Amino acid sequence: MKYMILLGDGMADWPIEELGGKTPLEYANTPNMDIIASGIKGRLKTVPEGMHPGSDVANMSVLGYDPKLYYTGRAPLEAISKDIEMDKDDVAYRCNFVFIEDGIMKDFSAGHIPTDKSSKLIELLNEQLKEDGIEFYAGVSYRNLMIWRGGKTDITTPPHDISDQNIDKHLPKGEAKEKLISIMDKAKEILKNNTIHPKANAIWLWGEGKKPSMPLFKDEFGKDGCMISAVDLMVGIGKLTGMFIPQIEGLTGFLDTNFEGKIDATFEFLQNGGDFVYLHVEATDEAGHMGDVEKKIEAIELFDKKIVGEAIKRSDSLNDELRIAVLPDHPTPIKIKTHSAEAVPFAVWDSKNPKRADSYTEASCKNGLFIENGHEFIRRMLFKE
Repeated sequence: MKYMILLGDGMADWPIEELGGKTPLEYANTPNMDIIASGIKGRLKTVPEGMHPGSDVANMSVLGYDPKLYYTGRAPLEAISKDIEMDKDDVAYRCNFVFIEDGIMKDFSAGHIPTDKSSKLIELLNEQLKEDGIEFYAGVSYRNLMIWRGGKTDITTPPHDISDQNIDKHLPKGEAKEKLISIMDKAKEILKNNTIHPKANAIWLWGEGKKPSMPLFKDEFGKDGCMISAVDLMVGIGKLTGMFIPQIEGLTGFLDTNFEGKIDATFEFLQNGGDFVYLHVEATDEAGHMGDVEKKIEAIELFDKKIVGEAIKRSDSLNDELRIAVLPDHPTPIKIKTHSAEAVPFAVWDSKNPKRADSYTEASCKNGLFIENGHEFIRRMLFKE
């Protein structure tokens, strides 16, 4: 048996009036996820009580690791993805390029700044914002990093949680607040007149943490695993757990990402002896954060056609049976433009089963199996034959 988890980040949502009271997942045309729903379906609580419903916590849970045991912060996972060395006293911060106007967080992604431009702005910060122990590292698009050698952690807020809000009450609040606010103010001065990408007029520091440690996926589950994602967070989790990370051109984390490259890499890994693939798609979450219902529907339909549909179609190319799970990590409701913590719908289908249609939506999964502890999901998927 081969296995894959196909995860549409933030795909779940709440009913939307302009869609006639349907969620984007209910409204979208998803014939392939509906086939997956003809297997086993239900709901999964991916965010433990008391923890923030971030993609870091939720995806760690779906991958089978209890966030209460292993989570230290988002940014250090992204640092691992970039092979950035960290000592035990170093602190990583996520460094978003953002667009702030009149004190309002207008765009947490700086207009989805292209990676080539964000890399140039990171170079600019490293050249002009020189402080002992402070280093900036380029990531993908607006998602970059700051490492504070021998630094302090703080109480910070994700910028996608405060879209269209005044930033003042959301600035860092802990023991490092003066240092962090000073760095953000200096960066704002450097960026305010930049001609590289004018919508990137500030940085926002958040997601802080020290270097984590997690057991290898192979040791935990006895399977050779592969992580496929455009975002450094997921690549970091994959590297930390010893999973194979294929190099795929054209991954953007948005609607224009290389879906074909992802599914090609998935089947290449499985056909060459691998056991398990975790294929993560970010576009559904990005559209939710933007509050753009049309883009979210488009992202869901692309995920259904180019990822889920291709996985079903190519399942016959494997010498083994294939078990496919489809789910989001958390909801990203259009109404609030950020994450919520309620349980998410999941469906699991085996390639030996008929390709008949059911319904994969938040509502249709409510009467199915309920898994309270999210990190237990993968064991049920891998070991229940």
